[in-house]
Amino acid sequence: MCTSIADLWEAEMTTPTADIDESSARIESKTELVEYLDAGSKPRADWRIGTEHEKFGFTTADLRPLPYEGKASIRAMLEGLRDTFGWESIIEGGHLIGLKKDGASVSLEPGGQFELSGAPLQTIHQTCNEVGSHLEEVRQIAEPLGIAFLGTGASPLWSLAETPVMPKGRYRIMTEYMDKVGRLGRQMMFRTCTVQTNLDFGSEADMVKKFRVSLALQPLGTALFANSPFLDGRPNGFLSYRSQIWTDTDPDRTGMLPFVFDQGFGFEQYVDYALDVPMYFVRRQGKYLDASGLSFRDFMAGKLPILPGELPAMGDFEDHLSTIFPEVRLKRFLEMRGSDAGPWSRLCAFSAFWTGLLYCDQCLDAAWDLVKNWTDAERECMRQGVRTLGLRTPVPGGGSMQDLAKQVLELSRQGLRNRANLSTSGDDETGYLTELDDIAKTGLTPADRLLARYHGPWNRDVRPIFTEEAY
Repeated sequence: MCTSIADLWEAEMTTPTADIDESSARIESKTELVEYLDAGSKPRADWRIGTEHEKFGFTTADLRPLPYEGKASIRAMLEGLRDTFGWESIIEGGHLIGLKKDGASVSLEPGGQFELSGAPLQTIHQTCNEVGSHLEEVRQIAEPLGIAFLGTGASPLWSLAETPVMPKGRYRIMTEYMDKVGRLGRQMMFRTCTVQTNLDFGSEADMVKKFRVSLALQPLGTALFANSPFLDGRPNGFLSYRSQIWTDTDPDRTGMLPFVFDQGFGFEQYVDYALDVPMYFVRRQGKYLDASGLSFRDFMAGKLPILPGELPAMGDFEDHLSTIFPEVRLKRFLEMRGSDAGPWSRLCAFSAFWTGLLYCDQCLDAAWDLVKNWTDAERECMRQGVRTLGLRTPVPGGGSMQDLAKQVLELSRQGLRNRANLSTSGDDETGYLTELDDIAKTGLTPADRLLARYHGPWNRDVRPIFTEEAY
């Protein structure tokens, strides 16, 4: 059973390696797409946790971003991990662009951000150990090369022009399209890092409730994990500049998805939304064909201009789903996407927070009671507010995001306690929330604390972040 789950998640979480050719079965109706999403429904015993996180690589001698090629480079890191720890190569166009092993993958974001997409695991203890093991492997390869890694939500020092570009076909297409649909799309691609957790659902109704609760609470996730107050070597005016970037990237494929709260929402309505999101690309014969701005509905009708008469395969739909970037994304699991990257402890805390909340029916119902009367406008207002106000952001009905954080953390803690998953030392999963408890108690986000150091002991110099906050 576990092997099949891992295969399912790996197919959707890693860089695509299987090409789509003439032998691939073709989609003949929208019903097949709805059934594809519905196939993600699993019994509770099969629910898993997948943690993904990105980080910026840099050279320790001069604090420069890592190029793809060279002695101290992204390629050198990938080759070192492959040759030393037994990862399998992922190749595109002759370039080593990623690695995979045991249901997990290492991949590259457009500006060289180094990402671990973790395997689907049963407990927070396991996923936290996985993150720790990965960071230790990275450290063993990086240190002899004069490389280190930083977990923040936005690149604190390098300009967009200084940031390298990775040799992946989809990124060229995306980069050119971004300037047509928003002002900050390139900033998102090249200068941000996130942490994400992927969680399962048991049925369509379970998916809907989890989707609604997690969407409504994404602003809280943004505030608790806000960690991107610097850009170009100085404060940028935001606690989460990464969140700011997402408000002006591409409105067709981002945001809080108000339709998820409509009566009757389900898999079919999400498919309709996805079909109306403009395409980026189609993969054929190992190459990415530019389909930017074209319609997947036309593709379904055999009317895609770049492939006239051809119908899409399910792999095309999977690719298309991966180019949609709302605050919560539906594949055959749900992805929590609203938070900045951070240190190892907060990566563990992130998955613990959402797992406790969404994998406990009682806690999920209680969370829904907290948010069910919020309007679309109120949810969006909170999303906008947390970028600069963090936990000081007002919430509907009175009080602040700090007050909400304390309530929701207690629900998450109860959910983790109910799971009763013990580590080898006998501890349950609630300990991973300790750092978040401190943030909620003080009302100080990680970004607030970074800014205090910048204006205090760092003497208005952002460079100490590369030593004090490095992995």
